[in-house]
Amino acid sequence: MAYDLEEQEQLETIKSWWGQYGNYIVAAVMAVALSVAGYQGWRYYRFQQSTGAATLYGQLDQAARSGDAKRVRDIAAQVVDRYGSTVYGGLAALASAKAAFTAGDLAAAEQQLRWAAEHAREAEQRDIARLRLAGVLLDAKKPDEALKTLDHKPVDTYVALYADMRGDILAAQGKPAEAAAAYRSALDKSDAASPYRQLVEIKLEALGVAK
Repeated sequence: MAYDLEEQEQLETIKSWWGQYGNYIVAAVMAVALSVAGYQGWRYYRFQQSTGAATLYGQLDQAARSGDAKRVRDIAAQVVDRYGSTVYGGLAALASAKAAFTAGDLAAAEQQLRWAAEHAREAEQRDIARLRLAGVLLDAKKPDEALKTLDHKPVDTYVALYADMRGDILAAQGKPAEAAAAYRSALDKSDAASPYRQLVEIKLEALGVAK
């Protein structure tokens, strides 16, 4: 009998406790369940995005290999529009810019590179876009804008290339001393065994600036 009474008291305690905290527990369980479901849903969404982007980019790559610039740009527009947040968005914009540049459409190339410089998912893609954009702006006779584009610290891989491009722009502006300083920086930042150094050295010598 004492056992029954003790058991009944425990049940009453549990009921009381549940009445006080039950709603909170149910809410917490629901929140966890929704969180898990949301995470799984997000993973599935990302998978679908990546798969769709990869398929389209494969078609873009084939078009690029066949030299079909219009198709490259058309497919790139679809990739950027539908899957711009994936790694393929930046790659597609860069490919589209290259096709536009080859076709002599500097305005279109500039537009695609600006998008990639601001929105590409990978830091290296953004750095490549800025570097190429500076070159396009230089060709478009916009050296000041080109220099401004390079006012960004790139990943280590592109530090020398940024300095080299800065040298090209300064040389085009008729600033040989500043251009030489940029080329020397490119040499300092580049690998000693890189064949690229020879080109930079030729540019530096062409300036006729004393070392």
